Amino acid sequence: MCAPFIASYTLFFMEVRPDPVNYGELLKVKPLSGSASNQSNDTIFRMRDLRGKWVLLSVDSGKCDEACRKKLYYMRQVRTVQNAEKDRIERVWLIDDDVKPAAEIVNEFKGTWLLGAKDSELLKQFPAEGLHDYIYVIDPIANLMMRFPKDSDPTKIAKDIKRLLKVSQLEHAVGTDQRH
Repeated sequence: MCAPFIASYTLFFMEVRPDPVNYGELLKVKPLSGSASNQSNDTIFRMRDLRGKWVLLSVDSGKCDEACRKKLYYMRQVRTVQNAEKDRIERVWLIDDDVKPAAEIVNEFKGTWLLGAKDSELLKQFPAEGLHDYIYVIDPIANLMMRFPKDSDPTKIAKDIKRLLKVSQLEHAVGTDQRH
């Protein structure tokens, strides 16, 4: 009867910790606010415009070097492999300078929100170190909550996103059932 308690204390004091289930780095949850300029239709964008959707977000220059293209490609592919759930995901490119992306890049990553964010309050809310290195995840209520490292494995990103979609669907279903 005491065996589970003894085992748990022994593992705790021996500092045995299970491997994390997620691939991405969990961040301290932080509500995002502020605005940016939607470059596709020259309107003001606010995070609430994406409310209810999971967001994969990249911060880069409008020049979009090879690393930038790779992140945008991974974001597109990760969304695509979610199949029926892909409509619950949006892709955002926060452009942190005044450079307009080339038409070729815009066409290649059609469906990605292109947001001019230089000097915006929205951009300032992301961790400054290695800003261009990560793919960030924003939850459906506009909280910054996770990031994937430079040169990420897109298969592992897709698994994390699939798990987030599944868990958030279950939470929504449970919440709906309790109201009826």
